[in-house]
Amino acid sequence: MFSLFFDGIQQDLQIAILPPVLCALFRLIFIEVYRPKKNPFGEWRKWLACFRYGFWWGMDFNAYVFLLLVIFVSLPGAFLPAYFAIGDTIRQAAVTIYAVVLYTAFLGKMIFYYHYHDIYNSTLWLGKKAEKHNLLDIFFHQNHGVLLILSYIPYTLLCWWGGAAFLSIPQLMYYLVPSGALQIAINTAIVIGVALIFYYFRYGGTLIHDNKPEWDTIPSIVKEDIFMARATVDDLVALENVLKHPLQEGLSHTDEEDEPVIDAIMPDAMKGGKWKDLQNPAEAFVHEAKGARIKKPKHIFLIVGESYAQMPLDDIYSDYHIMDGAKAFRQDPHTVSLNNFLPAGMISRPAIVSLMTGIFDAKLELNEREDFWHGTLATTLPNQLRKLGYRSIYWYGGNSTYGNFDKFGPAVGFDKVMGATEFCPPDSPKTWVGVYDHIFLQHAAELIQELDDDTPTFHYIYTTSNHGPYKMPLKKLGFDADAVLKDLPESVRHNHKKQKVLGTYWYSDKAISDFVAEMERVYPDALFIVTGDHASIPIHPGDTLTRQDVTLREQFCTSFAMHHPELTQDILSGNTIGGHMNIMPTIFELIAPKGFSYYSLVPSLTEPIDHVVTPYHWLTRENVGSAQTPVYQSTVATDQELPTEESAGIRYADEIAGVDALTAWICRHPETIRDFRGAL
Repeated sequence: MFSLFFDGIQQDLQIAILPPVLCALFRLIFIEVYRPKKNPFGEWRKWLACFRYGFWWGMDFNAYVFLLLVIFVSLPGAFLPAYFAIGDTIRQAAVTIYAVVLYTAFLGKMIFYYHYHDIYNSTLWLGKKAEKHNLLDIFFHQNHGVLLILSYIPYTLLCWWGGAAFLSIPQLMYYLVPSGALQIAINTAIVIGVALIFYYFRYGGTLIHDNKPEWDTIPSIVKEDIFMARATVDDLVALENVLKHPLQEGLSHTDEEDEPVIDAIMPDAMKGGKWKDLQNPAEAFVHEAKGARIKKPKHIFLIVGESYAQMPLDDIYSDYHIMDGAKAFRQDPHTVSLNNFLPAGMISRPAIVSLMTGIFDAKLELNEREDFWHGTLATTLPNQLRKLGYRSIYWYGGNSTYGNFDKFGPAVGFDKVMGATEFCPPDSPKTWVGVYDHIFLQHAAELIQELDDDTPTFHYIYTTSNHGPYKMPLKKLGFDADAVLKDLPESVRHNHKKQKVLGTYWYSDKAISDFVAEMERVYPDALFIVTGDHASIPIHPGDTLTRQDVTLREQFCTSFAMHHPELTQDILSGNTIGGHMNIMPTIFELIAPKGFSYYSLVPSLTEPIDHVVTPYHWLTRENVGSAQTPVYQSTVATDQELPTEESAGIRYADEIAGVDALTAWICRHPETIRDFRGAL
């Protein structure tokens, strides 16, 4: 009986080799596809450390293959010879199923990295509320979904064959010894050895749980290269980390847990828990305007372009003429701009919601919360502008019911919510996300003029077209690849896939620029603020630069420019950095009378700014870093490779935790949410 168990556990151990081999192959493929440097020449130690550490970390999951086979195949097979006879078939089937799970996680990671330049992170949770048709369209048309699905067939067959190959490895013989006591001791040692083997591999080459591999202990030689550090993390490990930190995590905190965290970010006068006496703790961040810097404009335009990033505006990418409209806008002497500017979210909705509410969405999807469909906060941009006599209109390039903005918008203080699918012609061409930008903006411009009366108006305008799966008929929309991409290498000019991305960027920029020019012609005294909802990476640096990989700044920073006939760059007080949340106080410092009281978590861009934090990243004049890991890079826009540095801990961690906890506190206390419509 024990001889069958001994034979079985050897088969379990042999076939359990297959999953870590697959993980290593997936790691290699990931590096070969996405890393600019494809070979280990000159950096063997880094590659070996990456694969070695990745193997041990991946055993956090892969070791269970051995354990479960021992429990469910070898152990019962020791008592049931008929079951033992089919044990190898069961092992092959089980490991093949697990291999398919690994492959699915790997394909998902490859697609995720293609879009977000990161392995699985908290952005994954936001897919729950995303437009599913659009995700499917992107999967099938941009990420070759049919081919990926078909690839499961040869992959599964190869895994089945690979399992059989590992099972065919010769085994040790089981020997009986004359002494019964010695035999029992040997058998006991084998059973204990099975347990030790499992724990040794499960804990990453150690028998001590606290020494298990984790992000902090990735070898320094690997972690200095942010891409290789990401490549070290197996896909199931990355998924587990995301699932362990759900977006709603802050809602499970108690008030007692969050009080000291929020207290750390409060103004001095409100520390010690004094902020708890307020209706809403965000109201502790009260400011008084120093006096209007410009003549109060009749129209304020906040234009948020989908994926309207800083990257194509950098001088090092001057050969890319995909945002020439934005460049021309910035060259106006009365336009001020910042090249290092953080969005309030990593994807669209958290960013646009944060801009509306005056608090960070902080991954809590405020627009999806029913409490925020019936009331809001005194901190919102529309509510506070109403005190200066402005009505507010939200112009959205898609259907306003997406994300429940038809409910959230009015509650947050907008007098009108105008969805392009409602006011554009019914036959208007559209993507899954919304009506083509130029059509949306042309009709919005017409309606703005029709609605114009003596009431000062704030227009929050959000475009949608610069979004995958990039299927728009660009030639019909005026994109001439030979002219726009004329200064680029032939490998870019004639690459159809790159043309679609770059051409969509060009189209979206042209639509926004034409709209701004038209509104400036009609309303020459208007204040224009143009930014993006988040960063994106339309350019592969290696196509034109010495540097091959994207930088953290390129991954994180969106664009920002502001125009008014009385503005000059010195209005920014020497600032070179900023973020979405600085926009609202800047508006008030530009137009509000002296003594006007307003709420803002952060200072205006008219005051010197030392650093910027969001729930996702942080920024100083010199460096930009992640809110999830202690890595950072320089903010210099260079054609040379930038080193990735690592601090002892995440910089500004207390502030990041504080703004997260503040939003969670408000969500846990619906009494802070009031109906301000008509009250201000």
